[in-house]
Amino acid sequence: MIQISDLHKSYTMGSNSLHVLKGLNLEIDEGEFVSIMGSSGSGKSTLLNILGILDDYDQGTYHLGGKLIQGLNETRAALTRNEMIGFIFQSFNLISFKNAMENVALPLYYQKVSRKKRNLIALEYLDRLGLKEWAHHLPNEMSGGQKQRVAIARALISKPKIILADEPTGALDSTTSFEVMDILKEINDQGKTVIIVTHEHDIAAMTKKIIRLKDGVIEEVIKNGELQLFKDRIRTE
Repeated sequence: MIQISDLHKSYTMGSNSLHVLKGLNLEIDEGEFVSIMGSSGSGKSTLLNILGILDDYDQGTYHLGGKLIQGLNETRAALTRNEMIGFIFQSFNLISFKNAMENVALPLYYQKVSRKKRNLIALEYLDRLGLKEWAHHLPNEMSGGQKQRVAIARALISKPKIILADEPTGALDSTTSFEVMDILKEINDQGKTVIIVTHEHDIAAMTKKIIRLKDGVIEEVIKNGELQLFKDRIRTE
């Protein structure tokens, strides 16, 4: 699903250049449930932006679904994102003056789906996430957990191949965080690729593979039997 080879990314800051990603090599298969961890400045947000086709890279290659993603103009990048990727953000990114149904339906607006049809589909997705009765409520009338479920429904409605979640539990309490992770696990169990950026060890431990970044390189990949060792380790910290 995702193949990254010798990926480099730098940012120019005045007369200085900041080398953020330093030759990453990474593969994520279809249907994987992956977390990307790292401290501030490790490159995890930059990597997520590249995976989500929100930013380009300087050197190397990034293939998504067998297609080289490089140097796309904004129109082509937006089309590819809308077809392939659903986004979930820490701050929810809901439109404040639109109700839950309208927020969920928004990706279908860009796909030229009629208003009546996209609203009906949005109601179906809200129903799946236990929020049908909140369809006509504005974001400021909902809890953080409800807003995140609306955001998840919005990410799913265009039937993307991949869900990219940027600190999806960062603004939530522990109980609600685990509820959101259970939803993401169910989505993954249905065959969808889910990639989470998080700094929380207990959240990462709920995924099936952990990629740890440090100073722009992959420090460690934890999977399969090693995951239990990771869980045991964080319990003692």
